[in-house]
Amino acid sequence: MNIIQTDIYEELKGSVLPVVIYGMGNGADKILNEFSRRSITVSGITASDDFVRGQSFHGCTVRKVSDFEKEFGDFIIITAFGTSLPDVMKHIFLLSERHRLLAADVPVYGDNIWDRSFYEENIEDIRRSYDLFADSRSKDVFEKIINYKLSGDLSYLRSAYSSKDEVFDEILKFSDTESYLDLGAYRGDTIDELLRYTNGKYSHITALEPDRKTFSKLKAYAAGMKNIRLYRMGIWSEDRDIGFESSLGRGSGIRQNSVEKLAVTKIDTLYKRRKLTYLKMDVEGSERQALLGGINTLRRDRPKLNIAVYHRSEDIFSIPLLISEICPDYRLYLRQHPYIPAWDLNLYAI
Repeated sequence: MNIIQTDIYEELKGSVLPVVIYGMGNGADKILNEFSRRSITVSGITASDDFVRGQSFHGCTVRKVSDFEKEFGDFIIITAFGTSLPDVMKHIFLLSERHRLLAADVPVYGDNIWDRSFYEENIEDIRRSYDLFADSRSKDVFEKIINYKLSGDLSYLRSAYSSKDEVFDEILKFSDTESYLDLGAYRGDTIDELLRYTNGKYSHITALEPDRKTFSKLKAYAAGMKNIRLYRMGIWSEDRDIGFESSLGRGSGIRQNSVEKLAVTKIDTLYKRRKLTYLKMDVEGSERQALLGGINTLRRDRPKLNIAVYHRSEDIFSIPLLISEICPDYRLYLRQHPYIPAWDLNLYAI
């Protein structure tokens, strides 16, 4: 691997240019907290022109990029929100041609931050994970995403992009008799994704979605479908009730100290008497626990896997290692689909 020797925080501390945060919300909160902890000064907050209405965020008046250009001339922009919308991504890439623009990588869940220290503390596991990948493209993506996570430089991230067509056509290669488990089914978008590649054919679908409002939309999507089971439940390493935060929409997830409770179950419970051929998992930071609750099923059936590995900083290397430990004969592939920051980073296994 060819990994850079610095990180975004070292660059910002050594820069004489003003730093401007682009975005408001949870991501910006995390970045501002991290910058404060590291004594990195922020000179202002910006947003897309249509969203600038004189509002305040963290005590700063939100201003247009053009306002900062008039005041500073040049400055560093730190994006602080996630998007896969082509027009928004195009706008960000165009901004990066005018100014130094970095997309700071902060975890969706957990407290580990990608910096040089985190990389060095985990170098052995990172190297072991790199060696597990079955093709050169996966190794290249792994290297580029780590360099992106360290630097925030979008050139690394952008060069790692590939389409899902390549994965579904050349790696997963669905049949029309898939027994599909969709963990984190949302409104049915990933069920629809499978059906597009199987001409609507399948053997059986089981879908879990823990958020109450989203589950109602999933039920509406699946109305009239045959051989489908829907559960408003979470997935975990055991069957029990657990804390759950439901106020975050698509980002709702398990919080063990939450007052709100949710029933969670195991993959092994769901598939005790049924064969599993394809497992997709995007469960807001609970991927490791979900895999631990499916060891018997994975070893018995060896289903095709589609696992999100972007929620926690360590997921990119710890989840490949865990899957290899559970089933050493899996062939592992890593792909980054277009998103800023490095969300929609998925591990595929066959």
